[in-house]
Amino acid sequence: MLFYQHKFRDKPKRQLQAINTSKVVTIQLPLYNEMYVAERLINAVCNIDYPKESLDIQVLDDSTDETKQIVSKIVQQKKDAGFTISHIQRKNRVGFKAGALKAGLEKAQGEYIAIFDADFIPSPDFLKNMLTYFYSNNIGMVQSRWSHINEKHSILTRVQAFALNGHFAIEQKVRNAAGFFINFNGTGGVWRKECILNSGNWQTDTITEDLDLSYRAQLKGWQFVYLNNFTTPAVLPEEITSLKAQQFRWTKGAVETAKKLLPTIWKSKQPLRIKLQSTFHLTNNFVFPFVLLVSLLNLPILFIKIGGNHNSYFNYSSVFILAFISTFSLYMAAQKNIYTNWISKTFTFPIFLFGTMGLAINNSIAVFEAIINKKSEFVRTPKFVKKDESEIVNMYKLKNKLSVQLFIEFFFTLYSFATLVFSLYYFELMALPFNMMFFFGFFSISMLSIKEILSKK
Repeated sequence: MLFYQHKFRDKPKRQLQAINTSKVVTIQLPLYNEMYVAERLINAVCNIDYPKESLDIQVLDDSTDETKQIVSKIVQQKKDAGFTISHIQRKNRVGFKAGALKAGLEKAQGEYIAIFDADFIPSPDFLKNMLTYFYSNNIGMVQSRWSHINEKHSILTRVQAFALNGHFAIEQKVRNAAGFFINFNGTGGVWRKECILNSGNWQTDTITEDLDLSYRAQLKGWQFVYLNNFTTPAVLPEEITSLKAQQFRWTKGAVETAKKLLPTIWKSKQPLRIKLQSTFHLTNNFVFPFVLLVSLLNLPILFIKIGGNHNSYFNYSSVFILAFISTFSLYMAAQKNIYTNWISKTFTFPIFLFGTMGLAINNSIAVFEAIINKKSEFVRTPKFVKKDESEIVNMYKLKNKLSVQLFIEFFFTLYSFATLVFSLYYFELMALPFNMMFFFGFFSISMLSIKEILSKK
């Protein structure tokens, strides 16, 4: 990634097209029990600087709570103000978000389709920035970078922002510049309606419908554009339970998409470099089961090392430290692409590694469920409400409970602690940093989960 960033750093920019504001844009807002943020989202969308007569706003409301009444009221207010806005409710939640988007598309009047999840707040200049990048008829989608409203709220949100910046400011940016496939991130982007229909429409056989459609569209020859310098603000999950649910969905859906599309990718006429990069992209979540395996093998390997003359093998294995260096370089380059004070983000990197290791159990379960074709519900990430200009609070009371997964996390916490103790006892200093990361990772995730359960009793 860093090689391609350097190679394409001076890539010439395309000539952007002038905006024809007579072209209708459909804005889809998929909602499910978003009672605290629905009004904020609809207000933000109606504040977008674009002619009312060229906006077709769809509130795709699958809610089962008071959200329906709240949305109905605000939609009527916007209609009275002259907006073309519809409150679309389905009889059931078949297909979850993908099903809602597909149902809305059947009624969409626009040539372009903008999509926002409930925790996003698009800026007034969103459409006027995004639509200029449809400079060619084969541009199928334009994606903006996510920015983070509540990044400074806690260590948990700071780490999430750090990780997401790696995806947006390096992975998306560099893949797009180098001509590799990128993905629509589910929100904060604009599609050409023709592209969605030509690529097989939204499909419901994976829980990452955005990734699935993105690959099908690019295999059809549609081109995507990623904007690193234009952002759509969003709220990060502030609870570990919410983060786990989000990570589980992203991980499982990516593996489902890999199983579905990799055979097609390799049978296609795409260049080998595209096929290889696509394979790495779609299968990178398989790293999580291997993280767990490494954590389990640390202790027996420690005893093997101290029990025999195997130093030469262990000296050779030290080459794997390069993986740590490359990961550090990638994520710091991402921060540099966004922040002027990027050096201060250095201290977030080890905490990011702790969290990645701690979430390995949650994400490994997602990988295994995808492998065995176990279907699961699209679990939405609980949304937050802005109480004032300085505070964003969670108004949801999640039904947290003890689970088998939590006991597994606690077991790995104890096991990694034992490995850490033995590393100290036998003075294996080279193994100490990694064993500390495993312990603090499993410990922090399990303790945060227990704390949330106890706080909601």
